[in-house]
Amino acid sequence: MAHVQDVAAYILGKLGPMTAMKLQKLCYYSYGYHLAWEGRPLFPEHFEAWANGPVSPYLYGRHRGRFQLSVGDIAGDPSVLDDGERESVDIVIANLGGMSAHDLSTMTHREPPWVNARRRANVGVLDRSNEVLDNEEIYTFFDALVSSDEEA
Repeated sequence: MAHVQDVAAYILGKLGPMTAMKLQKLCYYSYGYHLAWEGRPLFPEHFEAWANGPVSPYLYGRHRGRFQLSVGDIAGDPSVLDDGERESVDIVIANLGGMSAHDLSTMTHREPPWVNARRRANVGVLDRSNEVLDNEEIYTFFDALVSSDEEA
């Protein structure tokens, strides 16, 4: 199984430089879609409901203080991703990779996993929170998206 830093390094290798916030959101969407498509987590690290959307604190620890990230800035090993993991991330990159960090963050603010975690923490939109996003809620939300796409 890959780790979040491996997925982050893979995304940077595919898309090149981007903001840390955009990288966090692409890792989150990769995680959510992979969970729905494959029925298994993409990596063991969790996401927390921060003010700007879901953030992996583990990944944050690897880029803290940096706004812009480039290939090689996150020490991860993209080669550890298996075929299913790579395919999930590639699909997310193809569909969401062109979006801005702000647009990706705005999307997460309308989605139940982040909204529910913020509600559980009883915090306002801009307040700090380290409430963990629930894996079952992530699965349910992304599985519904995948199911509606398949029906269309």
